[in-house]
This record gives sequence, structure tokens and C-alpha cells, in this order.
Amino acid sequence: MTASAPPARSGAIVAVLAGAGIVASLMQTLVVPLIGELPRLLHTSSANASWVITATLLTGAVATPVIGRLGDLHGKRRLLLICVGLLVAGSLVCAVSDTLVPMVIGRALQGIGMGIVPLGISTMRDVVAPERMGTSVALMSSSLGIGGALGLPLSAAIAQNTDWHVLFWGSAGVSALAGLAVALRVPHVPPVARGRFDVPGAVGLAAGLVCLLLAVSKGAEWGWGSGTTLGLFGASAVVLLGWGWFELRTDDPLVDLRTTARRPVLLTNTASVVVGFAMYAQSLIAPQLLQLPEALGYGLGQSMLAAGLWMAPAGLVMMAFSPLGAKLSAHSGPRASLLTGALIIALGYALALPLMDSAPGILVFCCVISVGVAFAYGAMPAIIMAAVPRSETAAANGFNSLTRSVGISVSSAIVGVVLAQMSTTVGGYTVPTQDGFRVAFVISAAVAVLAALLTLAIPRRTALLPAAPSDADTGTGTGTAAETAPSPAG
Repeated sequence: MTASAPPARSGAIVAVLAGAGIVASLMQTLVVPLIGELPRLLHTSSANASWVITATLLTGAVATPVIGRLGDLHGKRRLLLICVGLLVAGSLVCAVSDTLVPMVIGRALQGIGMGIVPLGISTMRDVVAPERMGTSVALMSSSLGIGGALGLPLSAAIAQNTDWHVLFWGSAGVSALAGLAVALRVPHVPPVARGRFDVPGAVGLAAGLVCLLLAVSKGAEWGWGSGTTLGLFGASAVVLLGWGWFELRTDDPLVDLRTTARRPVLLTNTASVVVGFAMYAQSLIAPQLLQLPEALGYGLGQSMLAAGLWMAPAGLVMMAFSPLGAKLSAHSGPRASLLTGALIIALGYALALPLMDSAPGILVFCCVISVGVAFAYGAMPAIIMAAVPRSETAAANGFNSLTRSVGISVSSAIVGVVLAQMSTTVGGYTVPTQDGFRVAFVISAAVAVLAALLTLAIPRRTALLPAAPSDADTGTGTGTAAETAPSPAG
């Protein structure tokens, strides 16, 4: 079993890993303030400019399980440094770009950097003392939301007051600093996983996910009934089924589907899809409400920077409440924390209906939702790590991150369809109606309730077992944390 780092050193390691996770998640919202200007800035059409967003989503979703498995096989620190290097490279490519193709390439490289979060979580299992594990994992997991929320006002301020390329020069700089901190503070832990990397499995998963996420993210633009959209959905189903058949029959699978089929892992990953949906919906809805003109009767007329500032406290709230969620997990188990988080998210969307008429009201319900996300995001990796062997920790967390990405994609598609269908034309512009926003809030609340119901089906666990022995530790080849943990039926 890997020895934990001394407390003082492990605190620095956690800070470095969480900081790197926040930097990686900043890349997701970096171009949000530029969305309306991208066609002009890149000399292209609106449809083509949307690939600047889509490329990051696709590469991030595909890369996380692949990078996780590589981390298990070749060392997590090495893969962390590679991911940070790709963040720097992608930022530099975007910083010198004025046309679409290099910009999309740079954003795709930035998306691969999202593998930092699952790698960081699994690294903590190796180097952090068991009593500090819950708080550390909660902070690392919540870095996804923290970076996204803080990135909005930061990027808006830079985009409004300087040349837009400064965004990417700045992201290259902070990414380089994160890489330096990882190199200096994060120790190398010899990998315990054995075997070869599953190249056919990686290619099959990538092909299936690209088809699925392209159909989901571009369906509204291409038409949900178009041949392209339906063809991509069909291709994803065929490819992913074939991928699953292959993974069950190979000796060293990219993803151990038998492990992911375990009830705690399967239900947690399913809950991750719907929690990802609920988390992302507020990021789509609240900025629009804040920036729509007051003349509509429900818009709040805020500038891009002001809207970002109203949203920023949600990220700080998520950071503040992550330790509280970890304490609940330590006391009652991560299942209780996930259930609490899902219910708080549902409450936040219920509050959105009466509070959507003012900027302070939007601040309140966004902060409530962020509290729920902090509880839920900290609990999901804890449940996963208690149910998989140490040799599969990074791959399992990468697959869990993938399920969140799928939820985010589905959220973007469904909320986008609702707001597009329930819209009106004002001054030559099409804008969502107030009822459209209300329906989107109700759907998001229902999705959060679904996450709570899924959580109730997860078997109860009396404690998180971060230091459970792996196959390599026990020498049995069969033991897993799930099998050694006390797990009353439930």
C-alpha cells in the first residue's frame, strides 16, 4: 500500500492539484464572453465559430478516460505534466490565431487538459492520509465548478478592456505556473497497474463518443430529424455496442466494464450524468437573464462584465462548502452527501422561479445550486474510489468525469431547444421568453430530483475507504475496495 505524504507536504500537494484543476476548468469558460464576437474575430460564420466551443467539449470528454488509464499504467504525475503541457500549447496556439482552424486546434488541445481533474483525484488516493482524503477529494472535484464560475468575470473583464488574444496569453502563463508547481510539489508514485494500453479500446471509445456528442451538441443546428444527426446517433450506438463487446473480451481493457457494472459505480456514473445536466443548466440560463434588456420586462440589462461578477460568488460558495460536504461524507458516507447535494440543487432551481426577476435573486439561487454541486461533486469520486481497486483509480475517475461531460452536453442541447422553441422576436433579434426560462428551471429541478432517486438506489456504505488495497497490494488478483468495505444492503 502506498504511504501517505506527511501532513504538511500533503496539504501543499492538495493545493497544487486543486489549483491545476481550477486552471484546467477555466479553459471551459474562457471564450464564453467572446461567443457573440467569434464570427467577426475569426472571419467565419456563426455555425463554424461554434466549433471553438465544441472542440473543447469533444476532446475533454474523450481524453479523460484515456488519460486516466495511461496514468494508471505509466504514472499519474507524468500524465499530469503532459496535460498541463497541452494546456500551455493550446493556449499559445490560440494566442497567435486569427482564423478558425488554428483556433479550433488550440481549443482542442486545451480540452485534453481536463484530464487533470480525475488524475488529481486519483493521485490523492496515493499520497494523502486517509483522514484528510474526503476533504481533499471534495476540493479537487469541485475545482471543475470553481474554475468555471471564476473564469466568467475574469475573461469578461479582459475581453472588454484589452485585445482578446490576452485571454490566451494569460491562460498560457497560469498553465505554465501550474505545471511548475506540479513538477516541484507532486511526488512520483510508481504505478500499480500492469498490462498494456488498450489502443483499439481507446479508438473505439473516441469514435463512439465523438458521434454521440456531435449529434447532441449540433442537433439543434443541423435539425434533430436530419440525416446527419440521426446517422451520428445510429453510428454512436453501433460503435459503442461494439466497443463494449470488445472491452469485455480483452485482457487489458481501457475501461473494466465489469467494474463499472458494479451497482455503486453504475448508479454513481448515471447520477453523474444528471448532476452534470443540472449543474450546467444554470450556467446557460442565468447569464442570459442577466444580460437581456430590461425593456423585455424580465431581462436585467447587465453588461457582460457585470453578469460575470454576479455569477462569480457561486464559485466561491462551492469552494467554501466542499469541506462541509466532505465532513458529511466522513460522518454518514458519501452516498448521504450525494443525496443531500442533489436535493439542494433541486431546491435552488425551485427558488429560481420566484427569484429570477432581480440580479440579487439570481445570485441567491445560483449560490444555492453551487452548494448542492459542491456536496455532489465531492461525493461521486469518493463512492467510485471505494468500489474500484487502486490499480484502476484514475481510469475509473476519468470515466466518471466522462459521464459528467455527457450530462453537460445533454443539458446544453435540451436547454437550448427549450429556449429556442419558447422564444420571441424583438427588434429583429430572437430571444427566449420568460416562460421558456421557467420551463428550463422546472426541467433542471426535475433532473436534480432524478439524481436524488438514483442516489437512494446506491448501496449504503459506512465509510469512505481511500486506502483500500488494490489487486497488486494484496496479490490476490481479485480483491477490490468494494469487496473489502463494509457494505450493508440498501
